[in-house]
Amino acid sequence: MRVAVIDLGTNTFHLLIAKTTGNQPEILYKTNVPVKLGEGRINDNIIIPAAFERGINCLKDFSQIISDYQVDKVRATATSAVRSAENGKDFVDAVNERTGINIETISGDEEAELIYRGVKLSGAITDLSLIMDIGGGSVEFILCDTENLIWKKSYNIGAARLMQQFFKSDPINDGDKNAILFHIQHQLTDLFDICEKHQPKVLIGSAGAFETFAELIIRKNKLKTDINTTKTFEFNFDDYIATSIKLLNATHKERTEMPGIIPLRVDMIVIAALITNYVLGRSKINRLTLSTYDLKMGVLASLI
Repeated sequence: MRVAVIDLGTNTFHLLIAKTTGNQPEILYKTNVPVKLGEGRINDNIIIPAAFERGINCLKDFSQIISDYQVDKVRATATSAVRSAENGKDFVDAVNERTGINIETISGDEEAELIYRGVKLSGAITDLSLIMDIGGGSVEFILCDTENLIWKKSYNIGAARLMQQFFKSDPINDGDKNAILFHIQHQLTDLFDICEKHQPKVLIGSAGAFETFAELIIRKNKLKTDINTTKTFEFNFDDYIATSIKLLNATHKERTEMPGIIPLRVDMIVIAALITNYVLGRSKINRLTLSTYDLKMGVLASLI
């Protein structure tokens, strides 16, 4: 059976097509498009007209690819940008009408569950861990061990939200940094209570920004790892900290010139570094692992 997974993120739309043979899916095709659905007014809970059209045009292309691959089953999930937008349902209806794709808008809880399933599939969970998935609209945290999901929660502190609200300087100044940290500190109180109680040993970063951190380190150290083919990557903690500080001190222009950062992430990576460093510090974790498997692979697992 051939299955297609569409993940409609706040920044990026992903398409994954796989053939299921037994329990192991074989990836036939994958792509991602920087649609920027949350551009402009995500904090006003509106999908602006230009982003609305970009989303539909991207899904028209996805629909054609799905047809070319003669897919048997499609699951399309929309997350924070569609979930919180007043015109989110209008977008879902317009997509269905113009592309035939039926979008399922999932809750933050369901999103966290699917991220957990994807990360688990990568083999990254080897100890009591805190999984972190930094999206454009929301950030999911999952506390788990090798056997069980212990706790999960989605917070509306995604990189696009924080960037539009607080990131006004270049390079980011102390005032903007403190405003962001003050905001997330109040949002994440229960997360740190849970971490205090369970004391996770590892932070597992789910794809996205964590792939960018890894890519920067791999290129700097001339490592042989290929992010596109690996399931997991264990960070040297000092390397990660040095990289994050370099990103926080760099100007927009300097970041655009760093090999390994895709254009969409040039500014959002600053927010990602700030949140990650804060969570590592508050939860007293000094081990960091990347799982390149995320929500998409969790959705794929649910289909097979």
